Amino acid sequence: MNLVKLSVGTESVEGLQAWQEQYRARLPEGLPRHVTRMWPKREPEIVQGGSIYWVIKGLIQCRQRVVRMDEVIGEDGIRRCAIILDPELHRTYTAPKRPFQGWRYLKPEDSPTDMPQGREAEEPLPLELSQALAEIGVL
Repeated sequence: MNLVKLSVGTESVEGLQAWQEQYRARLPEGLPRHVTRMWPKREPEIVQGGSIYWVIKGLIQCRQRVVRMDEVIGEDGIRRCAIILDPELHRTYTAPKRPFQGWRYLKPEDSPTDMPQGREAEEPLPLELSQALAEIGVL
């Protein structure tokens, strides 16, 4: 089982990676994490090979493998879930995703496939073209 999450304020996969690198440098373990208020009930399925798929500018564009989930208590005393991620971002074929709040489950069969090795360095299609192709099911 996978998760899908909006990467709010991110303009590109490179932007997400840069933000995570800056943020994780402050963490003792050095692994990126996403903290959420709701704890996934399907945690065992997710940590057994699942990923978080990132939506950037209305398209799923990449994923990160979920390593584990840790409990964190906020300054307000509320229990939260820190989704600990593998630092490597895997580019995927794009898939349109409408805005939503929080995270959602994403079944493996509904998850976009990874781009083949070496294709990550290719110049990406313009965002509008990529969105249009994804909407008609070409990408």
